[in-house]
Amino acid sequence: MTQKARIYGDSLYELAVAEHLTEPILTQAREVGALLAENPDYRRLLAEPSIPMAERVGLLDQAFSGTIERYLLNFLKILCEHGMLGEWEGCLAQYQERYDRDHGIARATVTSAVALTIAQAQALKERLEQMCGKNVILTRKVQPSLIGGMRIELEGKMIDGTVAGRMSGLQKKIKENLN
Repeated sequence: MTQKARIYGDSLYELAVAEHLTEPILTQAREVGALLAENPDYRRLLAEPSIPMAERVGLLDQAFSGTIERYLLNFLKILCEHGMLGEWEGCLAQYQERYDRDHGIARATVTSAVALTIAQAQALKERLEQMCGKNVILTRKVQPSLIGGMRIELEGKMIDGTVAGRMSGLQKKIKENLN
């Protein structure tokens, strides 16, 4: 994420807080992001320099006026006017990060060799919540090349409980003891 995306994402979040619209804007911003991802031609059209800026901004009005909060629409217009629509994902990620921090939410990704059962995922989620003291949103991934165990990323920290990770840790300890 770029510094510009952080600044713009923070600005949108602070405005949403001031207007008591953090949740609606987050939900709508995700929907806008999905629409932009599904329609890359529309995004290219909004960035096309041969089309007058007033027309490009008008396209945003046509697409979103009355369907999203006016602050979010104006934010999109500002990004369009400054040639920064490419920063959209970063702005949204920064907004989400601020929202999560203010609402005591931690995001974790668990990667395992085989799919976790619902009961295993729930037990892991509860354990992670105890560890960090926050509500954890758990994303599960399967990577058969791990052979066994799991790797967990929680708030930028990696917990490696894979067979390969354990072997690597054991190897380091052996080397330390030999030196």
